[in-house]
Amino acid sequence: MAASAALRFAFACACVERVRHLLEDEPVVRCLDTLAGYVAGRVDREALHRAASDAAALANRHPGSRSLDGVGHAAVSASYAVANALAGRAVQAADYAAYAIVYGEGGYGAVSDPESFVPEKSWQLATLERLASVQATRS
Repeated sequence: MAASAALRFAFACACVERVRHLLEDEPVVRCLDTLAGYVAGRVDREALHRAASDAAALANRHPGSRSLDGVGHAAVSASYAVANALAGRAVQAADYAAYAIVYGEGGYGAVSDPESFVPEKSWQLATLERLASVQATRS
């Protein structure tokens, strides 16, 4: 795996692991496990592609939330985070993971308070910097 792809998948995986507890569907959790295995070198690219296809279909079929506060949307956002991470779209995965975190904390901040994303975005930046540093020392 090329260095930039390795960093992209490692970062995406770290972001979605933070929302694992918000996933409602066991098949989505298995997709996340496939991603973690890929990042660790235990899963091949073919399995990654299958999981990416499965995760995209599962995210698109998620029923969403009937609650007005949006808390139920955390699972939807977490599912889309997994699908994007498996597709190698780290920025989108990070964004969906951040939405899932904010929705999971009560929902309203996701639509009314941009500052509610600051803690998660700060964690994401620090994590990306750490992963990039580790990768640089291996090169």
